[in-house]
Amino acid sequence: MSEKNPEGKRTARERLAVEREKRKTAEKRRRALIVGASVLCVLGLAAVIGVIAANSGGDEESEAAGPVVAPSGALGKDGLAIPVGKENAEATLVVWEDFRCPACKVFEQNYSPTIHELTDSGRLKVEYRLVTLIDNGMGGTGSRNAANAAACAQDAGKFAAYHDVLFENQPMESDDAFADDDRLIELAGKVDGLDTPAFRACVEDGTHNSWVAKSHEAFQRSGHSGTPTVMFDGRNINQDRSMTPEKFKQMVEEANKGQ
Repeated sequence: MSEKNPEGKRTARERLAVEREKRKTAEKRRRALIVGASVLCVLGLAAVIGVIAANSGGDEESEAAGPVVAPSGALGKDGLAIPVGKENAEATLVVWEDFRCPACKVFEQNYSPTIHELTDSGRLKVEYRLVTLIDNGMGGTGSRNAANAAACAQDAGKFAAYHDVLFENQPMESDDAFADDDRLIELAGKVDGLDTPAFRACVEDGTHNSWVAKSHEAFQRSGHSGTPTVMFDGRNINQDRSMTPEKFKQMVEEANKGQ
């Protein structure tokens, strides 16, 4: 009897130890399930909030949901092209640009003098189409607001001059300075006769915001991938590494001779 009793006690202690381990394991599992459920709840709530935010669209999308008002004299399907130059010019250049786009500014710095020379002489007409790629990539509304202001300038017959002023005063890509209507109106002061009550109202009311959104949608459907996209005679000459203003001028001259 004396030999069996210690053995019985050991067996009982072992059973108790096993039971305690089982309870510990069960408790850990229960806690893990509680934590997991909490995380799922948080993630689910975040997803719901994200869907609500995406569907709400904020003030910017609600503004773009208004009536599409094309600027005066706009051409093409849905009136999405702003023309510069003489209507009967033999050569046509199509330029997709974003006023916040640094590469667009570089293009303008290199080609603007030549383009002005060719449009002023009646040998070239340009169709400007406005895009909001940087807003979509970096956030903000500067691309849209500047495009709207440029369309307002078109209403006043001052697009070309204001277009150049915007690129000459383009902020850093990460700086959404063009989102500020006061800044856009201030820059209008650099164009003779543009800063009028009508222009200010057009800028502040976002008169052409929906038109800008429609122009950007057209760019997305076009198959082009970036700005500037500069189309001449069916090809994007901005992708031609050998292209220069002088070479482009020769191409325009040849197009005029061929007519």
